[in-house]
Amino acid sequence: MASILVVLAVFFCACTDKSVGHSAETTPRQEIAALLTNDVSTLISDSGITRYRIETPKWFVYDQTEPPYQEFPEGIYLEQFDIDLSVQASLKADYAHYDETQQIWTLRGNVHALNRKGEQFDTPLLFWNQKTHRVYSDTSILITREKSIIEGVGFDSNEDMSQYNILNPTGVFPINEDE
Repeated sequence: MASILVVLAVFFCACTDKSVGHSAETTPRQEIAALLTNDVSTLISDSGITRYRIETPKWFVYDQTEPPYQEFPEGIYLEQFDIDLSVQASLKADYAHYDETQQIWTLRGNVHALNRKGEQFDTPLLFWNQKTHRVYSDTSILITREKSIIEGVGFDSNEDMSQYNILNPTGVFPINEDE
């Protein structure tokens, strides 16, 4: 009988509300995600034509914060398609954050981007400003092209990464002696 009372006492003590994390009753609405989505794989179309695919393990939307933002704490993968659904460009990062007011994406950790020319961009940090249509970084950048590799620190580009400037470039460039 005493053992049953001990088990019941432990059970009731374990069931008391001593929450370590947040609960909807005690956490301000601004700190709670309006949308929590797991294992997302979605297609985005424009005028009835599939243009993008987004994949992410977790997608959080915080609509009551100032500024409102979206977070992809376990990374994001994005593909852009042509009209025949062939991949034109892609982007991958270990973490992503989107500031809805400023319309700026912050991509961190093993950021890999592939543009339409087949050039691969690798950096630990990348920003994409949708208002100004600019992509930039102030950290190291490695651009792998068909016949050369460009390294540097600091990077600025147009939105599709077809015209870019490396602020402090280094690299190996093949020289055609006939030219």
